[in-house]
Amino acid sequence: MNSSGDNQQCKKKRKALTPETQFRLALDQCSKSKDLKAAISLYDSAVSKPSSIRMSNHHFNSFLYICSNAVSKPETKQSAIEFGLRVYENMVSGGASPNEATATSVARLVAANNDGDTAFELAKGVGNGGKLRTYGPALFCFCRNGEADQAYQVEEQMESIGLQLEEPELCALFKVSVEKENQANVYNYLHKLRKAVRGVSEMTAEIIEGWFRGEVASMSGLLKWDANQVKEMLVRNGGGWHGLGWLGKGKWAVQRTSIASDGQCLTCSEQLVCVDIAREETETFAYSVSSLAMERESQSNFKEFQDWLESHSEFEAVVDGANIGLYQQNFAEGGFSASQSSLLQLLIICIIGVINGPLLSCTKNVSGHSLRVPTTER
Repeated sequence: MNSSGDNQQCKKKRKALTPETQFRLALDQCSKSKDLKAAISLYDSAVSKPSSIRMSNHHFNSFLYICSNAVSKPETKQSAIEFGLRVYENMVSGGASPNEATATSVARLVAANNDGDTAFELAKGVGNGGKLRTYGPALFCFCRNGEADQAYQVEEQMESIGLQLEEPELCALFKVSVEKENQANVYNYLHKLRKAVRGVSEMTAEIIEGWFRGEVASMSGLLKWDANQVKEMLVRNGGGWHGLGWLGKGKWAVQRTSIASDGQCLTCSEQLVCVDIAREETETFAYSVSSLAMERESQSNFKEFQDWLESHSEFEAVVDGANIGLYQQNFAEGGFSASQSSLLQLLIICIIGVINGPLLSCTKNVSGHSLRVPTTER
């Protein structure tokens, strides 16, 4: 009896669903399963009943999302492109407002059709709201087709709105530069990869190896250079690179290796060294920290502290005593460790060789007994 009653209740609920609700549920299922064929059938059915189903931006974007996923499969690629562009045209003609998600999906469709120019225009149309995924279709399309100059333009546009390229984008740009034998850009993208990626993928590693094993790489580089300029640029860039391009000609020795725990290469026995950040990055970081300090503190005397440091230039380093002294301490027992801060001061003296020792800076909250112990006073 109860089972029969429950079944009748469920049937009543299904009958109570409005056409729009049924449409939404069916679309959600298509999107979840990425079923292009079912999505096309559902869309055509909805378009034939405009009075009962009102298409929203979300509906259009869901259909476009399904299409953009289907272009990766050869058996559905062409129908996905044709259907997706039809949906987009109806969306625009119907007065709906495309957004970043719309531009991304349509850019993927046209890029799959080797139309990088349209994909680029769609991405630029989003303005400052563009993301890596918005520009990716145009960039990868140009790189795939060997259109290096257009790919560089996409990168320039991405950087102009503050986007940071990651390994897939940089690898594509590096690869097309290798194919075009553009040694200057190969050099630049190699260093961009160095700065942006901690460890490259196997595919990227193979492309890099291919460049260094090639004839063009052996012919690239200067035969004469200013050693003093190289030293100066190394210091300016933190010791990691000089940025002057390839120095010297000849075949490169390319071999995969491992690094020992002490930083020594197990193939050539060279020792890895620590590098600092570039001067420009140091100045930018210092400005950001000072701006943040003055912005956050309602009664900040940070500017006064800056002026004091300017007049006491004998200090080559400043230690934030609060952060160092409180690190991993027991706050229930007072927390601050003066000896921990003192130890860091000694380490800085040993590592960077400052003459007068670093300045230990503490807030007003850190005072009294913790700073009057003999080791701290010394």
